[in-house]
Amino acid sequence: MRTQRIHLLHLLLSLFLFAAAFSPVAAAAYDASAPAPDDGDTEFIRSSCNTTLYPDVCFTSLSRYANAVQQNPGQLARVAISVSLSKAHRAASYISNLTHDADYGTSGSRAALALHDCFSNLGDAVDEIRGSLKQMRQIGAAGEGAGSFLFQMSNVQTWMSAALTDEETCTDGFQDVAECPVKADVCNRVTNVKKFTSNALALVNSYAGKGMP
Repeated sequence: MRTQRIHLLHLLLSLFLFAAAFSPVAAAAYDASAPAPDDGDTEFIRSSCNTTLYPDVCFTSLSRYANAVQQNPGQLARVAISVSLSKAHRAASYISNLTHDADYGTSGSRAALALHDCFSNLGDAVDEIRGSLKQMRQIGAAGEGAGSFLFQMSNVQTWMSAALTDEETCTDGFQDVAECPVKADVCNRVTNVKKFTSNALALVNSYAGKGMP
């Protein structure tokens, strides 16, 4: 059953990564014809990122979307979630490949079990981040009041927090594993993913604190 789930998730991840390359956010980042970002828009992203735990990672990853974000905190939070989703997907896809690698997939080994559990946790995190992004895209619909906004943002905060917990559970699962290349590789990659998720959650919290879309 676990093997079937891994194969299915691997297929879905491959399809997502292909689609992500053509997403509006990705297109905005690499459209050579787009005008240069406004200095005020870039500074808005910089000042917003300064409220996160990893401001340099935040600014480097999000400043390229200044034209799309402008000075809209909701759009900034959406883009940050989208970026974190892409990072989580890529890590999950990479780990999925490792589970099929003969060097890492020794049946019954502690490292192999930690690897499979990590992939499962990342799969859950991907689902939760995707749910957050879907909810964020629904915020601001006509006729919604402050109560609806706060309820929706509470959902987003809950899912993003759960995703961060799942990512942390992945790395925690390697604590009892002896030092080895796969442990260092996976923990480094997932620790990097956690930075993007943490930053996205911080920007979500900041947007939620404003009380209205």
